[in-house]
Amino acid sequence: MLTNKKIGVLMGGKSEEREVSLRSGNAIYTALKDLGYDVVAIDADSDLCQTLQREKIEITFIALHGGHGENGAVQGMLEVLGIPYTGSGVLASALAMDKEASKKIFLYHKIPVPPFLVLNREQSARSMDSSHVGFPMPWVVKPATEGSSIGVSIVKKEGQIRPAVEKAFSLSNRAIIEKYIEGKEVHIGMLNNRVLGGVEVRPSLEFYSYEAKYHAGLTEYILPPEIDSETYERAKETALSAHIALGCRGATRVDLRIDEEGNPHVLEVNTIPGMTETSLLPKIARLAGLDFSALIEDILRGALNEN
Repeated sequence: MLTNKKIGVLMGGKSEEREVSLRSGNAIYTALKDLGYDVVAIDADSDLCQTLQREKIEITFIALHGGHGENGAVQGMLEVLGIPYTGSGVLASALAMDKEASKKIFLYHKIPVPPFLVLNREQSARSMDSSHVGFPMPWVVKPATEGSSIGVSIVKKEGQIRPAVEKAFSLSNRAIIEKYIEGKEVHIGMLNNRVLGGVEVRPSLEFYSYEAKYHAGLTEYILPPEIDSETYERAKETALSAHIALGCRGATRVDLRIDEEGNPHVLEVNTIPGMTETSLLPKIARLAGLDFSALIEDILRGALNEN
């Protein structure tokens, strides 16, 4: 019985997304506490391994965003300790966090992605103009290994290229230049290998940036998305294919751009979706008939069934 197990909610950590992780983790901790679980909130610092052992944690709910909490490192440690955990395993977590690796897997499985180019630091000095990129502007420039749109820029003219690439390199040793897909942005929620539904996001800012994601009032959320049923089904099928191709488990959120012809393009798979008051997965789950507490319990059960 889950109610007999001591649960540790892992949050915080040292990534750029620490503050959002604390908000997600505290929401999860409160929900589990209210449901009667034996639960402890744990800030995932350098003593995490000792803390888990000292607290005699029997199962972990990972609410870490970005960094070691989402790239497979913490998952690997938990595997070694023999502690079940929520969400995707080591390999799927690492692949999803690395945008270059995940895009190549998607291409292998014939899952559509926007045209892209990968730059390393040595290449960047000679690739700072549009003649080196095989598709027209506008572009999205992003670090290869960050989440929550951190370090992302929209490039519309030559003078914006260098600062955008340098911004991406400040957070990762590789930068992705991706064709900006005109159209709608739709996010599809997954839970235990089934599609929960989707939401269309309409940010008031230039794009669905970190600020637009986590500051109330800056984004309009359309549930379900305002797209025709055929396009919506295609988007859901594409998202599920991306989730499965990476080997993901538990709850994920797949971010897509739907072009003006109704074709979906996968941007990324988020293996630990946000659980804040503005987060998308809880909104999608609510539309599917799962309140926040029920969503958290389903994710928790998946940890014991699948890890």
